[in-house]
Amino acid sequence: MKKLMIGLAALSLAAGLGVASAEDQKLTVAVSIPAADHGWTGGVVYHATRAAKLLEAAHPGLKIIIKTSPDGASQASALEDLTTQGINALVVLPHNSDELTGPIKKVKSKGVFITVVDRALSDPTINDLYVAGNNPELGRVAGQYMKEKLGKADIVVIRGLPIVIDEERQKGFDDAIKGSDIKVLDKQFGNWSRDDAFKVMQDYLTKFAKIDAVWCQDDDMAVGVLEAIKQSKRTDVKLVIGGAGMKDMIKKVADGDAMMPVNVLYPPAMVASALEMTVSGLYDKVPVRGKYILDATLVTKENAKEFYFPDSPF
Repeated sequence: MKKLMIGLAALSLAAGLGVASAEDQKLTVAVSIPAADHGWTGGVVYHATRAAKLLEAAHPGLKIIIKTSPDGASQASALEDLTTQGINALVVLPHNSDELTGPIKKVKSKGVFITVVDRALSDPTINDLYVAGNNPELGRVAGQYMKEKLGKADIVVIRGLPIVIDEERQKGFDDAIKGSDIKVLDKQFGNWSRDDAFKVMQDYLTKFAKIDAVWCQDDDMAVGVLEAIKQSKRTDVKLVIGGAGMKDMIKKVADGDAMMPVNVLYPPAMVASALEMTVSGLYDKVPVRGKYILDATLVTKENAKEFYFPDSPF
């Protein structure tokens, strides 16, 4: 992915040296994202704001407007308002695909370049650029690591919500452990919530006398899982793998935490990548149209520092 875009660090350096883009034309890019109602979206807001500052510094004529919305209806209203501000491009992470497809299509009809992040629209022909994480790969990478690390083992799984993203992640995981000596004792939904995952893990610990490892699709849920294990004082659970790249979990990996030796990325920083590519397309005429799927990188002790953002809320 780094080959496809100018690095934000390079942009920051250029801004610090007083090097402006040759194109000083005034352009406006809007960013419409969910409000920080849980950990991952908090990371989205952080990375969008950070990228906007760097990009505005690198391009003197650029104005970036960031709007956060608590729900789909509010986001639709925010999009309508943004169209009155003469925007040239929109980077949008929809609250949900069905509800926001129509409002985004209206923005598109005004001649605005559309970049969709993470949650695909019901009509994918609307977006000019699509940037997302790799859900099937997130599950596959976690499953492959468990298969290689554990050998014969009894594990439990905590899924997210009964939606396509969850199904893609689960299928990737199931395919990766197929034919191995890993036995999945149970799969339950934790709703990508640390509180719900805590309760599910408590139930698992009551139900099963021996659990070797836990896979949960999200780092917020991993927080709840680890707390349930801690309170139970059980010592049989040797491995917990989450996903997304929460800073607390990346720190555990970097510190060599035995129970959490790895993490799998589904980075909220993808919104920064999408914004950077959109701006590059506007100013540098880089051909960015298309579909860009980020790697589900396996974070280990050796590379964890690359993905650690101590100032991020996630």
